[in-house]
Amino acid sequence: FFLNLKEKRKPLTMSTWTPPTTSTNNEKLKLFNSLTKQKDVFVPKNGNKVTWYGCGPTVYDASHMGHARSYITFDIMRRVLRDYFKYDVLYVMNITDLDDKIILKARQQYLFNKYVTDGCTDKDTVVGDITEAADALKKKIASPDTLPEKKETYSRSLASLDSGLAVLSGVEAPSHADFVTAAEAARDPLSDVLDKRMGHTVSENSIFSAVPQKWEEEFHKDLQALNVEAPDVLKRVTEVVPEIVVFIEKIIANGFAYESNGSVYFDVTAFKADPNHHYLKLVPEAGQNIDLLLEGEGALASEGDEKKTPFDFALWKKSKAGEPEWDSPWGKGRPGWHIECSVMASEVLGESMDIHSGGVDLKFPHHDNELAQSEAYFGNDQWVNYFVHAGHLHIKGHKMSKSLKNFITIKEALAKYTARQIRFMFLLSPWHATLDYSDDAMETAMVFEKAFNEFFLNIQSALHETTPHTFTKFDDEDNALATSFQATKDAVHSALCDSIDTPTVMKLCRDLMSTVNKYMQSKESNGIPIQSAILRQIGSYLTELLRVFGAIPRTSLIGFPTSSSSASLSDAILPKMLEFARIREAVRKIALQNKDKDVLQLCDAVRDDILPNLGVRLEDKEHGPVVKLVDREILMKEREQELAMKAEKERKKKEAAAKRAREEAEKKEKAKTKPEEMFVNDPNYSQFNDKGIPTHDKDGEPLAKAAVKKLTKQWKQQEKLHNKYFGDGNKKSKKQQQKKKVAVEE
Repeated sequence: FFLNLKEKRKPLTMSTWTPPTTSTNNEKLKLFNSLTKQKDVFVPKNGNKVTWYGCGPTVYDASHMGHARSYITFDIMRRVLRDYFKYDVLYVMNITDLDDKIILKARQQYLFNKYVTDGCTDKDTVVGDITEAADALKKKIASPDTLPEKKETYSRSLASLDSGLAVLSGVEAPSHADFVTAAEAARDPLSDVLDKRMGHTVSENSIFSAVPQKWEEEFHKDLQALNVEAPDVLKRVTEVVPEIVVFIEKIIANGFAYESNGSVYFDVTAFKADPNHHYLKLVPEAGQNIDLLLEGEGALASEGDEKKTPFDFALWKKSKAGEPEWDSPWGKGRPGWHIECSVMASEVLGESMDIHSGGVDLKFPHHDNELAQSEAYFGNDQWVNYFVHAGHLHIKGHKMSKSLKNFITIKEALAKYTARQIRFMFLLSPWHATLDYSDDAMETAMVFEKAFNEFFLNIQSALHETTPHTFTKFDDEDNALATSFQATKDAVHSALCDSIDTPTVMKLCRDLMSTVNKYMQSKESNGIPIQSAILRQIGSYLTELLRVFGAIPRTSLIGFPTSSSSASLSDAILPKMLEFARIREAVRKIALQNKDKDVLQLCDAVRDDILPNLGVRLEDKEHGPVVKLVDREILMKEREQELAMKAEKERKKKEAAAKRAREEAEKKEKAKTKPEEMFVNDPNYSQFNDKGIPTHDKDGEPLAKAAVKKLTKQWKQQEKLHNKYFGDGNKKSKKQQQKKKVAVEE
């Protein structure tokens, strides 16, 4: 038997296996690149590692929302690259703590404070100083070269200055407090006058360092309040001055810079003539814009004929009296603006980087000159692979800026809105487009925030009504929701690949939330259980997406969580609150049946006053109570707004009633005049018909038919009004009402 079996056995053959094909979305991330003016596929130079340098602030004043536009925008992009696309990002940012603006601010602040302390003693002197400042402002306003928006700024300063002069002119012997009030009203223009007179006398280094130290500290506080993550590396200009000197020496050695009168300038002509280099990659059309170039050189730039051409720019500035200074091969001096970023970035990132970012207003001359001098130093033609620029933030149609004094500080904005609401505003706008900061823009952001908040609360409430590991068969609605969820995730991925298109992502999220809300309503109305697993997935996905965008903070715990920190407050409290809510609902239903107003008022007070103060929102729904745990401050603000709206509604109701009563009284007063008497005493008429309607004017001439027709119409209106209040019709109406009342009582 076994022998026969062995003979019949056939050799074994292996089954074939076909590798599966994938339908996965293979879209690649593209970024809008200012170097190419298009969306380019993002390819880091070193695998998964991304090197990024971001231009930081020049710290001489409070940071405003124009700055927040850049820092929140790039914080969102950085988080998306790191947390969504899973790149290993090294983000470097600088602090410009040495600049013409800082020097001027430090000198003027020092001289003004000294003036107020020691110099405000003579009325004629102070009036003369303020008048000199006023004359300087008037010249700027009258100049045809002054931009209209700057003229508005100067005009406001002049009005403030005039108010200061008025303080002194109205007093025979001004007190020191009067002098201080007048000087404060003229602070900025008066500081200019003082600086021109005595700026060269300021030499103490601590004066120049105090201003940037103060405002850098405030800047970091503002970023923390906005939930903007700190950079991985922070560089300051004053810490790298020796390195800047070495950097400049090599540019000179490479033939692209020259020394002149103790300063060093970049030789634009030599750079442009080199076939291996290209100048003005970002804004080629700005090549002849000498005004912008000079603005980039700073307010303290040398006015002498030191350059080979007007388009050469300073790498090293010879220090004048009243300016900080460092040693160099060319004498005492300080760095130019553009060279600072080249050195600070290269110190960490080397001869090239993946991403360089900044505000759109930095494209020229700052970033174009940065590229030129860095490429002149390294001898390459691509120091930066992707240049990204955040769009302007406008207010009332103008760019928000300190020079125009039309800015809103970050602290002022945070006093009115939350950091999340401000971030939502930026998420709803393309990052490289101009955005107008307005109440409408913030209102839209707040509507989106509220939609997300209500959605999360509804999901939490629904999930607490289900058992986590209970599964039921999917019906058509469940399958449709799952399909919609997957389609949304695919579309979100495509939008993020499309140069991090957050406005589209936000709209996709809103549409998904709407779909889920309809799904939950349908299930509830039909008494069918929800699929808790898919709702949990959607809730977690949207939460994580907002966390990626920085709209939901990440925990800062390091190490294993403790049992107390890992316990869910919601899981501990919500079941007990639901039990309480059901008991209250039972009491409320009994009170409704018995028409017990006192108990119903207590039930309302629990819902409207007591629970919100504990961070609990209770909603009375047709199918039963719904409990949501919400931030106490949000609930109290909602309650405050609700009471304010109720009070406003009551006020308008009373106003309307008073207006009706007033109009009724006026009508009744007017109705007292009988129609046949209304024209009798009018001096414009001399003859009347039997009804008292005028037929002739004051001169005895017959009135035109049209005039008589018009007067007849007025007469009939008065007749109707008089009869309404005092005629027989009114008396009959009152008698009929009295009869009805008696009949009802019987």
